[in-house]
Amino acid sequence: MESLIPFEEERIRKVWHRERWFFSVIDIVAVLTDQTDFKKAKSYWTTLKSRLKKEGSEVVTKCDRLKLVARDGKMRETDVADIEILLRLIQSVPSPKAEPLKLWLARVGTERIAEIRDPSQGIDRARDLWKKYGRSEKWIRQRMMGQETRNRLTDYWKDHDVQEGDEYAILTNIIHEEWSGLGVREHKALKKLDTAHNLRDHMNEAELVLTALAELSTRQIAESTGATGFSENTVPARKGGRIAKNARLELESKTGKRVVSGENFLPPMKTGKEKRLRSEKK
Repeated sequence: MESLIPFEEERIRKVWHRERWFFSVIDIVAVLTDQTDFKKAKSYWTTLKSRLKKEGSEVVTKCDRLKLVARDGKMRETDVADIEILLRLIQSVPSPKAEPLKLWLARVGTERIAEIRDPSQGIDRARDLWKKYGRSEKWIRQRMMGQETRNRLTDYWKDHDVQEGDEYAILTNIIHEEWSGLGVREHKALKKLDTAHNLRDHMNEAELVLTALAELSTRQIAESTGATGFSENTVPARKGGRIAKNARLELESKTGKRVVSGENFLPPMKTGKEKRLRSEKK
């Protein structure tokens, strides 16, 4: 299971692996160094890694390499570490964000353990976060309904020899492109989102409903044919997407409004003056 989580305004990639969280080391370094340029954060980590190796630190040798969603939207291997290793790594980077980041890592770890024991806690936490970001109760219900539909589809794929990562992403893109006329990356671009944003968290009511219809249709068609493996599952993916496409076209013809929208829930862009004042406060 792979996802993105916020720390202040940054987003840190994480993946659940071997019964614990692993976090992108470069994303952690970017937070500690207050660096928004990914290449510069990567360069900082490369230099720090070299220094730690020379010092004989176990931090580097205990980092893993796992696939996470990269800036281009593709799954790419990157250095990751669990909470224990990251807490030691943080000590090597002088930063005013070190202590808040340590507390945040510890909280994320305990929240995940609690969610495993009681999955409803994870649902409640997501609901509270969406409320905090100003989503309506109706939107939250639709978002959660869509997530349940998505989970049932990926459960089917998992049980029928579709590989997590690239194959899930390709099938998801097929479904999305069929119903919306845009690939996932194109839809994100329309909404002015970057690769770190979750597209579904910025969908309007109709987009959420039609995405759910497309994925529900895909799963039920796959179940009816017993589709197994990546290649066979591309067929129900296209058919399921087309069912939602027909619903979209019918809705658009009756309302005169396009369903696929550039609207998003991003905070308003700060002016140059606001950015400068914020920078001076740091």
